[in-house]
Amino acid sequence: MIGLPKTLLRKAGNWVHDHPDGWLNVLGAIIGAITAIGAVLFAKGLVRTEHWTEGLQGDWPLWMLPVIPMIGALFTGLLVYRFAREAGGHGVPQVLDAIVRKGGKIPARIGLVKVVASICTVGTGGSAGAEGPIVQIGAVTGSVIARKIGVPRQHIGTLVGCGAAAGISSIFNAPIAGVFFALEILLRDFSLKTFTPIVIASVFATAMTQVLLGDNNAIFATQLPNYVFSVFELPSYIVLGLLCAFGAWSFTMVLERGEDAFDKIRLHPVLKPVLGALMLGVLGIFGMWAFAAMPGNEILGEAHSSVPAFFGNGYAVIRQLLDPTSYEMGQVAWGAMGVLGILVVAKIFATSFTLASGGSGGIFAPGLFTGAAIGGVFGILLSKLGLIADGSSPASYALVGMAAVIAGTTFAPMTAILILFEITREPHVLAPIMLAAIVSTAVTRKLMPDSIYTAKLRRAGVRIGTSRDMSVLRHVPVSSVEYASLPPEPVYASDPLSKLITLHAHHHVPDFPVVDADGQYIGMVTGSDMRTALIDREAIPLLLVAELMRSDLPVIRPDEHLDTVMEKFARNEVSSLVLVDGFNGTKPLALVTRAKVMARYNAVLDEG
Repeated sequence: MIGLPKTLLRKAGNWVHDHPDGWLNVLGAIIGAITAIGAVLFAKGLVRTEHWTEGLQGDWPLWMLPVIPMIGALFTGLLVYRFAREAGGHGVPQVLDAIVRKGGKIPARIGLVKVVASICTVGTGGSAGAEGPIVQIGAVTGSVIARKIGVPRQHIGTLVGCGAAAGISSIFNAPIAGVFFALEILLRDFSLKTFTPIVIASVFATAMTQVLLGDNNAIFATQLPNYVFSVFELPSYIVLGLLCAFGAWSFTMVLERGEDAFDKIRLHPVLKPVLGALMLGVLGIFGMWAFAAMPGNEILGEAHSSVPAFFGNGYAVIRQLLDPTSYEMGQVAWGAMGVLGILVVAKIFATSFTLASGGSGGIFAPGLFTGAAIGGVFGILLSKLGLIADGSSPASYALVGMAAVIAGTTFAPMTAILILFEITREPHVLAPIMLAAIVSTAVTRKLMPDSIYTAKLRRAGVRIGTSRDMSVLRHVPVSSVEYASLPPEPVYASDPLSKLITLHAHHHVPDFPVVDADGQYIGMVTGSDMRTALIDREAIPLLLVAELMRSDLPVIRPDEHLDTVMEKFARNEVSSLVLVDGFNGTKPLALVTRAKVMARYNAVLDEG
């Protein structure tokens, strides 16, 4: 009986190996359902912890504000340090690293530690969100199931993506955005074989979540029934996209610099999150004092009653800023601009203190918060200047700002557009969302080389770019690669090998194309073959080029693209291949080296 589960798992793995398309879809459904259960339990635990700690902080004096976040950070530090170092931070970079470098292998303990550590961080006031933990939980689910069944390595990444998509779908009730999050950010693969199981996982996760919670409501349900998008608003939304791009860049840079600063601090890893929580608490004390004295603080409503508005995931503030009635008090509008402007800066630094120090949580919610505040400021300014369209409201600009900041930080405009539509269910602002998200993404890609998810991996030497990027390389011609020169004189099959040794010594040519009497390519002598021949130096005077020439190597033609060139190098262990005149026979033109092709490949990934 003990061996029965192992036998069944082995058979399931064989079925997946023999029929990957169908069984990946079945596994996607299973992963989606399991992830949804975990997401619901996580969300309920987080909400209960938040309510409990907010009640405590409401009864304590203001100077004790840092205490509860510091206690939560201490528990987080202990859990992460003792059981799973990968559970610190905002989660998604760790999943990306596992997909790219570890074949999708993520230990189960990471998911368990991430759940508890994130509740300890965010539930006690840490400025972070729920999407990072839930993505990591879903990814762990997909990885563990794939490895237990013995799914082939090439399919594990797809099942990890199924778990991540299911997590986003469940926590935000956004099945379409969950799919695009997995495809656009994690896997970067839109092929049908990957797309289908991820869609199934997302659908099953959404359905299971709705069954468990008993509703299908958008988490930021917004109604702007009188809004009609006008062509005259195009300049306004373009400017908002630019402002949000700057906000996204600032958010990413502050978080990066914060991570570098905390890495340099000589303090035990368990205590670094506590230090970050202390800094967060001090910022919160100044925030409570400053906002209480500022005119226009009515715009925050009840979201700034017992704890600072920039504590926690900030959902209450976001809902307030998306409500058109929040902007109806014209006498405090100018003051409200100052309140929201300071709130943007405070939220960025609060998130950096929380996550850069080692706290556990996501950056999606802080990004939504920052975007809503930037959009609210800009909307109020337009309203006071009389430049806002009839039927519009600063609330519509707050909504669009959320998408623009998310797009700018993640370099994933499709995910940002779809998630904003699904979490608000407001179709009237869809066109402005699309415009601002694209503008923000285009500008931030000029300001910084990496998204908020990939920047830390880049600094660690991990490049996000795998075989999935071959679709990009299909559009890059081989003519964009820097070529190596041919030998200064032609090499014939009848030449002595000593001629090649002389040419190599004087001109450093790596490999030698061999031509016939008409100058047409017939083969190549590689540098590695020459080095092998040099072992027996006494035989060199007796050897001819024809004896070392290889005629089985492919050639490269000028009209080829990098995807086919890289495939040829992958099939042949050589350092260079010959570029021939594809339009006039097979006359050698230059050498295309593996090193130059890889350099161009990396440059294309950086550009893309």
